[in-house]
Amino acid sequence: MMRGGCFCGSVTYAVTGTPTLSAFCHCTNCQRLSGCPFVHTIHFPASAFMWTHPAPHEDRLDSYVVAAKPWKTRWRCKSCGACVMSANSKTENCSVWGAHLARDETGKILDWESVKPTAHIFYETRMLDVKDDLGKWTGYENSSTRLE
Repeated sequence: MMRGGCFCGSVTYAVTGTPTLSAFCHCTNCQRLSGCPFVHTIHFPASAFMWTHPAPHEDRLDSYVVAAKPWKTRWRCKSCGACVMSANSKTENCSVWGAHLARDETGKILDWESVKPTAHIFYETRMLDVKDDLGKWTGYENSSTRLE
């Protein structure tokens, strides 16, 4: 089980099982929503996700939908504004960002090997080149064109 939460700690969650995807996403939606050149997105079946902060959970959360992806609901903390989870009604998956996962006392993500990214996705819309050994894809890994 992996745990995570928002910046202020008001919203917490747990996910179980193995991710269906762990990648650095360079799509323009992630760039604009995060304010960063790319995000570490980790996908799990929706059934693997649970809120762990005190119920009623919605008291601490706001949800929103971006017009470009009406099938995806994003959840953020009402206190600090951090986007902590998104739910995709098309795939019945949820996604969390690696930056929100629990860390050890040195700041490293706990159980890193189980969520370590395997690729860069939507790399054609990257804001900067990344020099590493991970594959770069035009869309999702193994279901789009590999660039490098």
